This record gives sequence, C-alpha cells and structure tokens, in this order.
Amino acid sequence: MDYVSALVPPVVMAVFFIGLVRVIVKTQGGAAKAKEDAAVDAALARAENVRKASAGGDA
Repeated sequence: MDYVSALVPPVVMAVFFIGLVRVIVKTQGGAAKAKEDAAVDAALARAENVRKASAGGDA
C-alpha cells in the first residue's frame, strides 16, 4: 500500500493541473475578448502618448 500513498499526491496534482490548463484554454477568446483587447489597446495608446509627450518636452 506504500506505492498507493506515494502515487496519490502526483496524480492529484496532475488532475488539478490538467483542469487548470483546460479552464485557461476555454476562457481564451469568447465574449470578453473584444473588451479585454480594447482595454489593452487603450493602455498602450496612453503609454505611447506619455512617451511622446515626455520626448517632445525634452527637445
């Protein structure tokens, strides 16, 4: 029975890891993807504007 108690923790961790990967893959895209993409685009635009403003002020 020692082999069973030695195998249980890795098997349980593998099952949870596989479940985590499946959740991550399933949540990619979907209805929230456009909103997330828009938020990232807005943040990048703000960062670009700040960079341009600081570069323009130094020159």
